Amino acid sequence: MAGSEDVTHGGATADQHFGDAEFVVVANRLPVDKEVLPDGTVNWKRSPGGLVTALEPILRSQTGAWVGWSGIADSDDNPDIEGIDIHAVPLSTQEIAEYYEGFSNATLWPLYHDLLVKPEYHREWWDTYVDVNRRFAEETAKAAAEGAVVWIQDYQLQLVPKMLRMLRPDLKIGFFLHIPFPPVELFMQLPWRTEIVEGLLGADLIGFHLPGGAQNFLFLARRLAGQATSKGTVGVRSRFGVVQVGFRTVRVGAFPISIDSGDLDAKAKSKEIRNRAREIRKDLGNPKTIMLGVDRLDYTKGIDVRLKAVSELLAEKRLDPEDTVMIQLATPSRERVESYVQMRAGIEQLVGNINGSFGSVGQPVVQYLHRPVPRDELIAFFVAADVMLVTPLRDGMNLVAKEYVACRSDLGGSLVLSEFTGAASELRSAYQANPYDLEGVKDAIEAAVGQTTADGRKRMRALRRQVMAHDVAKWAESFLGTLASVTETATDANRGVHLVQTSDAADQDA
Repeated sequence: MAGSEDVTHGGATADQHFGDAEFVVVANRLPVDKEVLPDGTVNWKRSPGGLVTALEPILRSQTGAWVGWSGIADSDDNPDIEGIDIHAVPLSTQEIAEYYEGFSNATLWPLYHDLLVKPEYHREWWDTYVDVNRRFAEETAKAAAEGAVVWIQDYQLQLVPKMLRMLRPDLKIGFFLHIPFPPVELFMQLPWRTEIVEGLLGADLIGFHLPGGAQNFLFLARRLAGQATSKGTVGVRSRFGVVQVGFRTVRVGAFPISIDSGDLDAKAKSKEIRNRAREIRKDLGNPKTIMLGVDRLDYTKGIDVRLKAVSELLAEKRLDPEDTVMIQLATPSRERVESYVQMRAGIEQLVGNINGSFGSVGQPVVQYLHRPVPRDELIAFFVAADVMLVTPLRDGMNLVAKEYVACRSDLGGSLVLSEFTGAASELRSAYQANPYDLEGVKDAIEAAVGQTTADGRKRMRALRRQVMAHDVAKWAESFLGTLASVTETATDANRGVHLVQTSDAADQDA
């Protein structure tokens, strides 16, 4: 595979200089955003993402480093962040177009999301993806101390595990995929399918959200990479699959990601947030029912599905436009990609049709905001909303569903949830629906709007039990505990591999 020609004797040379970091996170983006102020001075702000929240304490508790891209073309700044050594990987404008917007988001993203948009396969994009992944691997090799733990994140960096293994065989390497892993039949379309599978097999532990993704990968490791694999079913945070790669054992598991639920719960209880939630309801005319959608503007999110469902419910008089308001918050995303431009136009046309047909002067049925919303304001919307609409056509997890639940300590509200989110396997007390079945989505919305107080409280209590118990810190602890544990394997006569012994660390929260 590309990258091996740069390595001497398949690993670190005797005189190689090791870095200082005992724990290294490798992600497409750095944990900070660059902000250029009007006077020209540069300010670095911490990113609000859950991954940063989960890993920052671990990075600070030991010598930690983060390898990533700043998000700005040709920027090689290494901002000084207390407790975390930043290693920026600069990307040119062309590399952003081919590695990030091209191969990552126009090839892999649609392929891994059930071909909702046709993936594009361009050799130039692939070549750039290989080159950028190699640079990430080389920067990580420089940052990591001897025997360090390295955790590589997501679909943009699937070649890094093998490249890094060849540069630094002394490292403990984990990889986690934050989006769905596709069915075998779809993955087989990819011209570079074997290289991706072999790239991931450079890790010691490969994590997916759901057992199904892990099972798909095990089949591909056997078929494409020709490796011996285990045949038993994979569990959640337990019963790991195994791939035997030479003398190495690679474990494959399911680790559903979560949120900082305790922090959200505390913020949602604050006087300021509660007051703001009441203001929101008042500003909307104190309707009987507020429905809420919160999404990045992406074709996977099914925003059009919920809008069509609401439109038909209004037309059938199953919802009353006089006492119903829907708020759709849509964060801008990939604005230069043509499929996204078309999708935005379609959604805005649906909003206009609903308001034109069912709204009145000064009282639109759908309030649509196409801009980022500050975090505290978003929490206030969660507290104010009676029904949360989460209807993706495919989603790795969907943390918005969990965020809504974490904000409802009052046990109010209801959650309408697509079956095709990772969250659906955990949030079973939601009103679940198949987003491809519009009548089913309409029925779920109607049931959520009309639920009794007692049934709503029972459902929300069950949802909160799951979300509060399994937070993002538990996710990180579970993955890293499994990565650190020792497993022995034995090979049977038909090339299957089974677990002989797994340390307790791996099963600590199964």
